[in-house]
Formats: sequence, structure tokens, C-alpha cells
Amino acid sequence: MKWNNKFNYPKSSRSIEDGYRKYLLGDEKLPSVTSVLSLTKSAEEKAALANWKERVGHAEANRIKTEASSRGTSMHSFIEDYLRGRVNESFFETNEQYKIMAKEIIDKGLNGRLEEIYGMEETLYYPEKYAGTADLLAKMDGMDVCVDFKQSNKPKKTDYIQDFFLQLGAYTLAHDIVHGTKMKAGIILLCTKDILFQEFKIEGKELEMYQNLFLGRVKKFYEMNNIT
Repeated sequence: MKWNNKFNYPKSSRSIEDGYRKYLLGDEKLPSVTSVLSLTKSAEEKAALANWKERVGHAEANRIKTEASSRGTSMHSFIEDYLRGRVNESFFETNEQYKIMAKEIIDKGLNGRLEEIYGMEETLYYPEKYAGTADLLAKMDGMDVCVDFKQSNKPKKTDYIQDFFLQLGAYTLAHDIVHGTKMKAGIILLCTKDILFQEFKIEGKELEMYQNLFLGRVKKFYEMNNIT
């Protein structure tokens, strides 16, 4: 895989302070993208989540969440190891679920499309506003893009993954602001635990819309926490 280190991505550390995750970049502490989204959910979103927990039971809800998180972390690690050249195709021949999911994303979402890798698991930040970690920054299909790898228990519809799009809006905007780029698209490559591959893309005016919507959530977050 061809790597191009044209961008100087910063090092950062993370901590939990004031009840949410912060990124430390030099002397600056910034709220994480996921914390901004989580703490500014609408009343309807919060109610839907609470209703689901009541329906399945809190213990089962925690089990599902923990299992999905573990599966997602393993899947991400295998994709990263493959793209960094640490493992080859034979590594995926065993039947662990997360390996099969990772291979599905590589085969259907990346192979034949990925031209250059700028970075993986890189910190992106918008000065004085927020920070986050992008899964993959690359040239793909002839354009500069930000890619997120996702796993799910079942197939997704666009209405149910608005936070995924807002994440991509946050990352692409931060990249443009700090590195002087014009990222062309945000792409979600998703695989369900039943090995169904899905791809979602936001670009052009739609990408700009999600960038602006995320800035609105940042403003709300700062107002809620009395941060000036």
C-alpha cells in the first residue's frame, strides 16, 4: 500500500475530565467529537435510547454494547494491520467473526480504490473547538477523503446514522482548517455481524451541510457547559 506522509498530524493524549473526553494538544484541551455528539443529543434521541434499554433490560443492553465495542475494536485493528502491511491475506483465513468482517470491508470497500494513505488513527482538531480521531485519511477514487470503519448488529438506513455523518463532517472540516485542504468526501464502510457490507458517502453540498450542522452542535455543547 502506498503511503504519502504529506500531512503532519499532531500527537495527542486523551483524558476524562468534567464528565467527558478531552484531547490534550500542547496546552490546549478540546472536547472530543464523540463527546460533543453524545452530550448534545436531542430529547427524542435520548428517549429512544432509554426506551430501548428498558425494553431489552439494562444488563442485556450493556452486554450488547460491550460485545459490539469489542468486536469493533478488533475489526479496526485487523484492517489497520492489513493496510500497514503487518499481515497478509492468509491472516484472514480463520473464522473469527471480526476477521471476516474486516476482510469484507477490505475486499468490497478498499481494494482497487485506495490509491494513497495519508494516515490512520490520526488526531484531527479544529483549534479552540474540538478534536477527534479519524480511522483513515486517504486518496481514494481519485479524491481526498476521510473514511470511517463501522460495525453493526444489523443493516443501517441513513436516517439512523446521522451521527456517523456528523462525525465525518467534523473530521473533514478540521482537516481542511488545519491542513489547508478541501476534503472531497466522507465515506462510511460498514459491515454487519451477519457479514453484510454497506457503504455510505457524503460529498459536495451534503458534506458542507454536515460540517455546519456539527459546528452547531459544538456551539450547543459550549453553551450547555458554560464554556466561553
